[in-house]
Amino acid sequence: MRAGERASGISLMVGSGLANQTGASIGALAFPVLGPVGVVAIRQWVAAAVLLGVGRPRLRAFSAGQWRLVLALALVYGAMNLTLYAAIDRIGLGLAVTLEFLGPLAVALATAGRRTGVLSALAATAAVVVLVRPQPSTDYAGITLGLTAAACWACYILLNRAIGRRLPGLEGSAAAAGLSGLLYLPVGAVVLWLCGPTPLALLCALAAGVLSSVVPLLADLLALRRVPAHFFSVFMSVNPVFAALIGLLVLGQHLDLWSWAAIAVIAAANTVTAGGGEAR
Repeated sequence: MRAGERASGISLMVGSGLANQTGASIGALAFPVLGPVGVVAIRQWVAAAVLLGVGRPRLRAFSAGQWRLVLALALVYGAMNLTLYAAIDRIGLGLAVTLEFLGPLAVALATAGRRTGVLSALAATAAVVVLVRPQPSTDYAGITLGLTAAACWACYILLNRAIGRRLPGLEGSAAAAGLSGLLYLPVGAVVLWLCGPTPLALLCALAAGVLSSVVPLLADLLALRRVPAHFFSVFMSVNPVFAALIGLLVLGQHLDLWSWAAIAVIAAANTVTAGGGEAR
């Protein structure tokens, strides 16, 4: 890997992470008007339009087995974003994204070396205990939503791998995004009708779709042409830190010192595990 390609790849990965978390924070600004469901519906529609245009899936050529995988991925994709945004609404961006990152960590742990896996699992478990430590203000529903998003992300990774072996290019992911967007049409239409969205709220939701779906998709595709997948997986571990910083700067969501330390430990556990096992 040449130095120039590595530098441009790192720049793209930084841009992808910052865009993703900035998009989520801007989407959160529309929660008072649209709620998490309305914002996620618009994000799913944006993702569907972009991925269908890029992936161009040949839907009529899919077998019944391929369609079952696509349907499962569509359901998981929609549930993952909905539970994440609902968690952001209740417990803040930094904590929600950190909990969601336990999903990729769990998948990485399954392929890591025994010693690395045990140490990383113990460190991540201790960090999660610190993050969710019982307090009068602890929002257990928000924490449950964040952990549900983590489980969905783990399933999303495994399903994407399975689809990648059964369908060429982005066809499977594009078809799943399109189907997920279609599934969100009824609920999204009802939410938009009942909420009476303002132009600013719609703009925030559209920005969330572009920044959290379109920009990361294109940036990650370009980055993976410049850096190894293994290096990409390790670098993605900075996302919880980005989320905490952007949550502070954009949404004014302050975390205590213990929470910052726990986020750093979980990010480090992701880095060590990705460094010791198969790339995600």
